[in-house]
Amino acid sequence: MTDRSRLPLDERRSRLLALGVELFSRHSYDELSVDDIAKQAGISKGLLYHYFDGKRGFYVESVRQAARDLRERVESAIDVESDPLNQLRAGIRAYLGYVGDHARAYVALLRGGIGYDPEVAAIVDETREFFLNRLLRDFEHPPDPPLRNALRGFVGFVEAASLDWAEHRDLRHAEVATLLLKMAEHTIVALGEAQAENLV
Repeated sequence: MTDRSRLPLDERRSRLLALGVELFSRHSYDELSVDDIAKQAGISKGLLYHYFDGKRGFYVESVRQAARDLRERVESAIDVESDPLNQLRAGIRAYLGYVGDHARAYVALLRGGIGYDPEVAAIVDETREFFLNRLLRDFEHPPDPPLRNALRGFVGFVEAASLDWAEHRDLRHAEVATLLLKMAEHTIVALGEAQAENLV
């Protein structure tokens, strides 16, 4: 990182977080020391502590940035589509695209690289809530409880399937995307059938 003294504070912090996402996409939390991070960033350890209060703080904020990047990638893909089915298709592809590019960061986002951490858990919950609300946007408001329950379950399925793919990489991107799209369709069909049965 060059000309560090001339960078505005916000820009410097943004660059550090971009580096953090990259580093934790390639290395686990335990593989990196404060010295490693500072060397990669071209800054002193003191500056890292100034911005993030050390390695854990840098990790948590990098996870927060990874979640933000994931949400923004999906939103950007969805925004170019008008049909809800095409939006879902584009969103799933973008989601998996992020997972493919940043597998370790994605695993860290959902599983945490430092054991249970309340701040990381809160980021995960916020990310889940974001995607749930994005799915619910195309339905009536406020959503009825069965719809909310079914779509929250679908969000969980997407997470579990994406984690498995990130760790094993024994399926093609297109295969996982098709599976998730079909699961979304089956979720809506099953919801309708369950509601119809409850009316009988």
